[in-house]
Amino acid sequence: MAIAGAQDSGSLSFTEEVAERTAAIFERIKTVVPPLEWPLHAPEIDAINRLKAQRNAIVLAHNYQTPEIFYGVADITGDSLALARRAAETDADVIVLAGVHFMAETAKLVNPEKTVLMPDLEAGCSLASSITGADVRALRAAHPGVPVVTYVNTSAEVKAECDICCTSGNAIKVVEALNAPRVIFLPDTYLATHVARNTDVEIIDWQGRCEVHERFTGAEIESFREGHDGLTVIAHPECPPDVLDAADFVGSTAGMIDYVRRERPDQVLMVTECSMSDNVAVELPEIDFVRPCNLCPHMKRITLPKIRRALETLSPAVELDPAVAARARVAVERMLAVG
Repeated sequence: MAIAGAQDSGSLSFTEEVAERTAAIFERIKTVVPPLEWPLHAPEIDAINRLKAQRNAIVLAHNYQTPEIFYGVADITGDSLALARRAAETDADVIVLAGVHFMAETAKLVNPEKTVLMPDLEAGCSLASSITGADVRALRAAHPGVPVVTYVNTSAEVKAECDICCTSGNAIKVVEALNAPRVIFLPDTYLATHVARNTDVEIIDWQGRCEVHERFTGAEIESFREGHDGLTVIAHPECPPDVLDAADFVGSTAGMIDYVRRERPDQVLMVTECSMSDNVAVELPEIDFVRPCNLCPHMKRITLPKIRRALETLSPAVELDPAVAARARVAVERMLAVG
């Protein structure tokens, strides 16, 4: 029997049984998910978790996913590097990527025999769309012999033209591991600037930008400080240089989370996609998170109903050209080897 006042989610209902099976999840995230929304989310979460068991499937969710996905249905969570590493280790038959398309491609690269599902193929990335394989070939022609490092936020086609991948967390380490005086680093110009500031290697960059992080400004950060005494500011290196200069700590998605766990500031501003603050706040409710909410429109294309439909239909499945995949896989595996 459905609970009085419950709302219908497509063909799913918020029954007493669903409420009971999902109660522990809601208890964990009730500070960031309004109670009025729970009757919509709970039936989807319950259905997805049952489908995962039937399909021998797992859900990989990036830190920028909403809490009902991140805590409700995800089996593996983290930044791009963590998802790539854990995807390579899974024994599941089906992988659902709750993130953006390049992440699903990366999961497919390291799991070529598995079914990798992308709940919405339109969930893209401004960085990935800023460069093509042809652009990389042109860069190589202009700078013969210079190794090419590509941020993992790129298509498989671009990865196939590069020597090694990196993430924001290991970019400096990857660049220095090449032992080269000059490196082509693409596509994020702000991450390239951050790497150049922290290494003696000459960096040749590309003018790609993340549409979420590029909107932050140093002046905006200072205005937040004026309104919040003792505010700790931590920023992602995809932000412009003036933002990084105004921050107390600069780090990758995982690095930012580790910093908050370790330092436990009373009040913190995480200069990145704002769902990450919600997800960390669930874990650390004693910390006051000031939210300068810049949402990623691509990440937000992934929803619980789309994840459910992907598991029901085993589509859309990510497929890669075998020749492209073989070359791109080398760049990803080199990144994983560096750590």
